[in-house]
Amino acid sequence: MNDRLTPKQQEYRWPAEWEPHVGTLLSWPHNRDSWPGKFEPVPGVYKKLVTALCEVEDVHILAAAGEILTQAEDLVGHLPNVFIHAIPTNDAWARDHGPSFLQAPKGKPWMAVDWNYNAWGGKYPPWGNDQAVPERLSEKLGFGRFQPGIVMEGGAVDGNGGGLVLSTTECLLNPNRNPHLSQAETEKFLCDYLCAEKILWLHRGIAGDDTDGHIDELARFVGLGTVVAAYEEDTSDENYEALQQNFQDLQDMTDLSGQPLEVIPLPMPKAKYQEDQRLPASYCNFYIANEIVIVPQFGDDADAKACDTLQGCFPDRKIVPIDAIDLVWGLGAFHCISQQIMK
Repeated sequence: MNDRLTPKQQEYRWPAEWEPHVGTLLSWPHNRDSWPGKFEPVPGVYKKLVTALCEVEDVHILAAAGEILTQAEDLVGHLPNVFIHAIPTNDAWARDHGPSFLQAPKGKPWMAVDWNYNAWGGKYPPWGNDQAVPERLSEKLGFGRFQPGIVMEGGAVDGNGGGLVLSTTECLLNPNRNPHLSQAETEKFLCDYLCAEKILWLHRGIAGDDTDGHIDELARFVGLGTVVAAYEEDTSDENYEALQQNFQDLQDMTDLSGQPLEVIPLPMPKAKYQEDQRLPASYCNFYIANEIVIVPQFGDDADAKACDTLQGCFPDRKIVPIDAIDLVWGLGAFHCISQQIMK
């Protein structure tokens, strides 16, 4: 394949998350520094997630040889449709260190985008094993790689499968990612490698988010022209101003034909803290799998409303609520730890 031609030039497509999956990619949790003082329950949360996912699609789990691999095998290795690969990672955030899988046009090989990865702007060294995940996984699963050569995380972008991509300037234009790129140059990379026609920009993320404003905590496509957006009603909450502005900005945005987006409010849970640290708890961090939607729950009055809202968006899918209060102490939830495998 001529790697000088971009995926878009070769008529590849970045599918929406609700389109059919080949499987889900996870990286088994092992970095205790990501959940300081609260790591013990995290593998059990993964077991609940894998148990739900393996009923509807294959689950590919990365786990370094040794104790990490043994724990993964003990907890979920007996489940159907689960494949554990002896690939090491530095951390568990597969959304961000995994590749972006593309849909191949007829006659073209299976490909994914292998972005550069620097642990959210160099915040958490080392990240060498995470950076190597797409290459090592490609050898196991047999897909080819496009390599744009720029830093990008999967949680920083969301697409509708029809040419629209959502992101935030706070993240992608942050000088800790690609300081040499302008906004226009960044947009060109997204259009070329995620096969987009139009980039929609929000600006500010939520409190406690160490990723500099990942879009998967703020707004997600649930249809070609429909977006759910984190909505804060409490004027005293520190997220109020940013989320109100994001909601208004989304209402002002249009699709490729110039039609306004339908914007559905998704409630925010009340502020959650661990040891005085605000946690980035957001129902926008749901994960869409074949036939189901995994929705994080935070022991909050808004849990049920979030599930009802997403059920209305996905009437043909089963809503699977899973407690994420332990997981979010690592500053992410179910979308952050998963990556859809498309083909």
